Amino acid sequence: MEVILLEKIHRLGGLGDKVRVRAGYGRNYLIPQKRAVPATAENVEKFEGQRAELEKAQSTALAAANGRLESFNDFAVTVTAKAGTEGKLYGSIGTAEIAEAVIATGNKLEKREVRLPDGPLRDVGDHQVVIHLHADAETTITVSIVAEEEPTADSGQ
Repeated sequence: MEVILLEKIHRLGGLGDKVRVRAGYGRNYLIPQKRAVPATAENVEKFEGQRAELEKAQSTALAAANGRLESFNDFAVTVTAKAGTEGKLYGSIGTAEIAEAVIATGNKLEKREVRLPDGPLRDVGDHQVVIHLHADAETTITVSIVAEEEPTADSGQ
């Protein structure tokens, strides 16, 4: 299936590129999300008429992402989780927990903007996590995972 991209998509192409994608990816994701249109002659002509306004919207989105990126310079956040004595977590820390911790500091972040290429975090310590705000705007923050203090068992009887 050939589509015309309406925005820059990481590892696929830029605004206005005509790319070949799998039918399901195009039909079920790109087109419903309004990130692409089928590459018909009519749509190509329509796109060329809208190209300037789409480029303006793209540059506005990039400027907004770069503005948000400034708040993540030298940014670190701490997450508390239950862990064993050897530093292994009983569960794991995923994108949702990281996004919640960042939001608690007063910054704006969505779960889908957190990238964990090696999967969820499972160890106590400092981890580098990628924050992907736009196809051309990403940075790295430090997530410190600290073992939760266990309450002392007081047998007061």
